[in-house]
Amino acid sequence: MIRTKIATVALLLFAFTQTTFSQQTHQFTLQQALEYAQKNNVQVKNALLNVQLQQQVNREVTGSAYPQISANGGIVFNPNVATQRLPNFLSPAVIATLQQLGVTDGNGNPVEYDPSADYGFIDAQFGTKWNSNAGVSLNQLLFDGQVFTGLKARGTLIEYQEKTAEVTAEQIRLNVSKIYYQLVLSKTQIALLDSNLALLEKNKHDTKIMFDNGFVEKLEIDKLDVQITNLRSQRTKIINDVNNGYLGLKVLMGMPVKDQLILTDELSDENIKEGILEVFTSDYSQRRDYQAALLGEKLNQFDVQRYQLSKIPTLSLGGNYSKMAMDNTFGALWKNSWFTASSISLNLSIPIFKGFATNAKIEQSRIKLRQTQNQIEALKLSIEQEQQSAINTFKAAIVDMDYQKQNMALAERVYQQTKKKFEVGTGSQLEIENARVQLQSAQTNYFNSLYNAVIAKTDFLKASGKL
Repeated sequence: MIRTKIATVALLLFAFTQTTFSQQTHQFTLQQALEYAQKNNVQVKNALLNVQLQQQVNREVTGSAYPQISANGGIVFNPNVATQRLPNFLSPAVIATLQQLGVTDGNGNPVEYDPSADYGFIDAQFGTKWNSNAGVSLNQLLFDGQVFTGLKARGTLIEYQEKTAEVTAEQIRLNVSKIYYQLVLSKTQIALLDSNLALLEKNKHDTKIMFDNGFVEKLEIDKLDVQITNLRSQRTKIINDVNNGYLGLKVLMGMPVKDQLILTDELSDENIKEGILEVFTSDYSQRRDYQAALLGEKLNQFDVQRYQLSKIPTLSLGGNYSKMAMDNTFGALWKNSWFTASSISLNLSIPIFKGFATNAKIEQSRIKLRQTQNQIEALKLSIEQEQQSAINTFKAAIVDMDYQKQNMALAERVYQQTKKKFEVGTGSQLEIENARVQLQSAQTNYFNSLYNAVIAKTDFLKASGKL
């Protein structure tokens, strides 16, 4: 039994240790959260893999300009060497020669050549039963306009994929920032609810004392209990939304859901306003999506050039060197001499007519180029609209945040004065409740203005290309 207990305790300790070490705690500022997402978000990682993929595609294009070398070898066995039937050209030649020499037949008659006679055929076999060969060949491309265009476009292709990865990372940073700020502000929202709960609890305590002294009815205490229950229910719902928000942020960042995430940044009116007075000038070059669009235009230009150069000749150099052996027996095949064969060739291919297909491809690529240029112009207008709208929204959000903060402070003073009036007997419970509802409404409006302001600032940074 003692051994069983020890084993059980050991298993529990092992399980606890595994759980402890598998779960990590992360305390992140916004910048640290963005850096973590940069390394672990699936979309960002795939975008970076696209850069590596393009590098390998570039290597493939480069490889077509290098010498292409291949070796070959083989053994052929012919159980039955093919027979060729040829016209009998030997008999007429022999007879003609004998006639020229004056040769006679057995009767003393001279041999005569008859051109119209049918001398039949000769059945001949060419080749041996065993053949062996081994060789090496080389082909070097000297000039191909399409290949050279691909070589020139390699750097632009890498830049395009890198810029696309930056655009993807920027969008992830935007989403992470918004959720991060929303979760940070949830602390303020919960604190405001706790403040309201404290006010109601204090009001209930004071009302109960007055009830015990016969100044108010039990109904007033019941009303306060209903309000307290409603606020507690609202608080529970908000906390659940916050917990789900943390789960969503972890997934977006690429963090294991079981890990604990603690957000350390704080938000205040001052750091939200920071930078609003900076002079802003519209600059397309700061926008990563605009930079990617320009690279896309450059790639379309390479496409046009590629099809244009496909109409000019291509030139390549070829070479071949091989050894061959032939015999009717396999053993003798390796003893006999190996015959050498080699060749060097210069190949010129001149395209003459392809049914106007090349011209159609050139026009297609030019149309796509014009479409890209139109999209760039549309993107400029969209960037201008987005930037101006972000500035206007940001400024309006700051003004509204200041108004709501002042209004919340005023509602706080009204509530405190109303409660004092009630305590000295010159006010009513209804007035206190109205003042509290107005205070809670002012607090909610202030929280919403804070959130709107921080989201507007994030959108402003994104629009200006500084996120």
